[in-house]
Amino acid sequence: MPVAQNWRMRGKFEHVKFIFPNAPNIPITVNFGMKMPGWYDITTFDDLAQKSHDETGIVRSRDYIQDLIKKEVESTGIPPSRMLLGGFSQGGALSLFTGITLKEKIAGVVGLSSYLLLGDKAKEMIPDSGPNRETPFFMGHGDSDPLVKYEWGQKTAKILGEWGFKVDFRTYKDLVHSADPEEIDHMEEFIKAQLPPTDEPASKA
Repeated sequence: MPVAQNWRMRGKFEHVKFIFPNAPNIPITVNFGMKMPGWYDITTFDDLAQKSHDETGIVRSRDYIQDLIKKEVESTGIPPSRMLLGGFSQGGALSLFTGITLKEKIAGVVGLSSYLLLGDKAKEMIPDSGPNRETPFFMGHGDSDPLVKYEWGQKTAKILGEWGFKVDFRTYKDLVHSADPEEIDHMEEFIKAQLPPTDEPASKA
């Protein structure tokens, strides 16, 4: 059962609107060039944390997410500061990248089993005002992940911290490229803290 649906059934986050954008079908190099859902191309699994990144696809997808935020503001009046980005694997990596390069301050960012896109070049794309340097980031990663290596997640959290971002990095023992109940509980706590009902202040933790 999808996490958001489970929360709804338990009466959680009734004040929150969940949006799940679908990645487009694009040729993926590691899939022999066949089309599959993807926010950007992946050319190798050898060193996703450092090189061979599809900058064109990454920036295009980041711009798409920015446009979604803009449309939500225009259609609902909800400010970006009441919006939170999150995802798993590619979606998590894109959420982290979008969060640090956005020009508007948002409520928080969740990146599960994810990594830094574009390496040091991402730093050059951070707005001078750094609107999300005070925005809480939550990262969760299994220490047995064979696909997006655990050390890539660790290094990403370290780099983002060095760049001035506030990152809470959690390790999940024996977890592979997946999520587990403890991680979901921690994410729930994070969302609850950053997106309280409008009559309650957001947590500064």
